[in-house]
Amino acid sequence: MPKIIDHDQRRREIVAVAKQLIIEGGFEAATMRSIVAAAGYANGALKRYFPSKDSIIAATFQSVLAEMNERSGEQRPESEDAEAALRHYVEAALPLDQYRIDSARILLALWEHSVTNEELAELYREHLRTWRAQLAERIAAARGKGEPPDAPAVTAVAGEIIGVSIGANVTCLMFPDGALIPEYRAYVDRLLRHIAD
Repeated sequence: MPKIIDHDQRRREIVAVAKQLIIEGGFEAATMRSIVAAAGYANGALKRYFPSKDSIIAATFQSVLAEMNERSGEQRPESEDAEAALRHYVEAALPLDQYRIDSARILLALWEHSVTNEELAELYREHLRTWRAQLAERIAAARGKGEPPDAPAVTAVAGEIIGVSIGANVTCLMFPDGALIPEYRAYVDRLLRHIAD
């Protein structure tokens, strides 16, 4: 009886290999040849799942963004107040552990690649639009002033948080041992102390 192959699982495995290669050696390390070798497939087998390196990179980018969205949208207790919900959402996008520092390394490589790949650029722009909208809803709730999410005071804070989060994800790559984690946690504490201003 022929072996049944789970093609979706194979694609996930290939993306996981591409991520690991990018973490270890940057974007250039994730060549079709190195991915095939690390995944343990025969030459040409990759083409059944991904026709090109760009398609693997797009799938890798989508995977990292989906993981970010999943982390920030994890179920929280229904009794959790608006401030605690905002804290969780903000911290989900900051490099506060090794997993998120590794994710930042992947994102940095993919951001650079997206400069010349409009499809990837649009994928990230859509992520930013969703992130900003969801963040604004949580900020408005935490401020407790009855403001709509598109109020200028709310969107200004959302923009600040996104800018700080992206900057933190870039800066953490110079300190992969997590030395800046206390600084990022202190930022969140300051933010939440002043959120109602």
